[in-house]
Amino acid sequence: MADPSTYRPAPGTIPEAPGVYKFRDSTGRVIYVGKAKSLRSRLSSYFADVATLHARTRQMVTTATSVEWTVVGTEVEALQLEYSWIKEFDPRFNVRYRDDKSYPVLAVTLHEDFPRLHVYRGPRKRGVRYFGPYAHAWAIRETVDLLLRVFPARTCSNGVFKRHSQMGRPCLLGYIDKCSAPCIGRVTEQEHRDVVEDFCDFLSGRTDAMVRKLEKEMQAASDELEFERAARLRDDVAALRRAMEKQAVVLGDGTDADVVAFAEDELAAAVQVFHVRGGRVRGQRGWVIDKVEEVDTAGLVAQFITQFYGEQADLAAQADAGGSPVPREVLVPELPEDAEAVADWLSELRGSRVDLRVPQRGDKRALAETVARNAAEAFTQHKLRRAGDLTARSAALQELQEALDLDTALLRIECIDISHVQGSDVVASLVVFEDGLARKSEYRRFAIREAATEGDVASIAEVVRRRFARYKEETAQETGELPGIDPETGKPKRFAYPPNLLVVDGAGPQANAAADVLAELGVTDVAVIGLAKRLEEVWVPGDPDPVILPRTSEALYLLQRVRDEAHRFAVSYHRQKRSKRMTASALDGVSGLGDARKAALLKHFGSLKRLKAATVDQITEVPGVGRRTAEAVLAALGAGNGEDGK
Repeated sequence: MADPSTYRPAPGTIPEAPGVYKFRDSTGRVIYVGKAKSLRSRLSSYFADVATLHARTRQMVTTATSVEWTVVGTEVEALQLEYSWIKEFDPRFNVRYRDDKSYPVLAVTLHEDFPRLHVYRGPRKRGVRYFGPYAHAWAIRETVDLLLRVFPARTCSNGVFKRHSQMGRPCLLGYIDKCSAPCIGRVTEQEHRDVVEDFCDFLSGRTDAMVRKLEKEMQAASDELEFERAARLRDDVAALRRAMEKQAVVLGDGTDADVVAFAEDELAAAVQVFHVRGGRVRGQRGWVIDKVEEVDTAGLVAQFITQFYGEQADLAAQADAGGSPVPREVLVPELPEDAEAVADWLSELRGSRVDLRVPQRGDKRALAETVARNAAEAFTQHKLRRAGDLTARSAALQELQEALDLDTALLRIECIDISHVQGSDVVASLVVFEDGLARKSEYRRFAIREAATEGDVASIAEVVRRRFARYKEETAQETGELPGIDPETGKPKRFAYPPNLLVVDGAGPQANAAADVLAELGVTDVAVIGLAKRLEEVWVPGDPDPVILPRTSEALYLLQRVRDEAHRFAVSYHRQKRSKRMTASALDGVSGLGDARKAALLKHFGSLKRLKAATVDQITEVPGVGRRTAEAVLAALGAGNGEDGK
């Protein structure tokens, strides 16, 4: 492990100009590439106190043995050079927005005499036009199947095409009019190409014009009393409309945009992109990446745009992409620091002006919120897949046991989290994971009593004391009883089983407080750690330095999952408790209104807002509530509806 001070450039030698820099390891391999408005300011930040750096950045600067830089004239040039170097050197510490799978696209082989439509995955080829990407191959096949009625283009392989040409009769699609059967000369080469080009025009967004054209032909056929042709055209229009419905209209102004959203935590991020062309969502894709530096959303936006659109431009150069891969607008959750330079770079890739902005209102804002929900769901599913995989769980438990130097396997893990708002309604959650999976029936929640005003450390201590005091009570063996078993039901008591590992949300003080309570109670077979949110450090009681688990380790993912679940459970209980307190306080002191009638009123009206809007007569419909009580309720709520309820 290298000391960054051994290769730190001499003071004053780093220029203040914009540029791109490379860190290299002892073998000369480039391990990180970055850009900066001011090279001096940016590079100096890497050589600050190592302990203050993001965990991944700290690993990078201690792996590197040298740094070098290149000065450029503008920030746009810096963007271009950064992308080129990342692509050339593939640095291990740079984020790479690679698809975790190859997204399927619809390929149209325009370079062939009789172009073919088919689902395709893989590198782009010149002379082939691509549409997509689509989330699933079946989505392409379903769309193509609908459109073949209107655009009966060839979909068969070259072998099938040649065989039916020799046989002199078409395949099944040719018989049911879903292929124009160029294999047997039913249409000429040019006529078939015209069908394919109409198909491409439709998928490119010229949908309304195509529908209007068919409707005019249908009306003309009807006027000329060609009713069979008019009926066929009517069915064609219906098929086009069904295909259009599968690509929901989200923006009515024919918007050409990509909408980007992120969901993230300290170590990873999920990004989702919706491709909107002609006001319709034409494609969607997403990634989950590991963070390299402590970067905010604006920084993620800059990284993503540089890599994604640079890669798309390279792909477009390799094939006939049917237009620029860069849309007229790129809608993002936050603007990067160098937003103007990024927009100029995108404009160069597109060949015309590109707007980079944050949607503020209307349909675009609503669509951005939808994309953000998709990103959050993808991030959650990513974590669940890692936590749910048996191999990953086994590896996580084994790694965690070894990292903490424990003698026993971690069959049961419990985690405690505290939730409150400025010290009010302080509550705690206790979640249980067995064999790496959540056991929700064992979850417990606590309303903090004595330590409610003394802070999180004291609250943690109170919860640990209450939980393990109950454990001691329930496992105390009575005459003729099994320890921890309820003699009446024969089931385990609520706190009968101790965890192998107790995780508390926090750093050293919280972990020490929990360990002190266990020592007071004489519980010696439970390991305790604290998990700090900022850098995901694992604190062991009594140790001055934390344990740093590898960022990609399954053990860390398991601890994150446990901690996040405890946080979710605590927050939900806190909100519930606060809501009950606010509801109760609004109806407290109403003469003749006890707990049962309060509950009946809230159940009948559903909320205080509806109760406040009700009339006296409506309130008296609730069983047990008289007119005088109803008037007192409205007076307490400040409604003032009056005797007649008007």
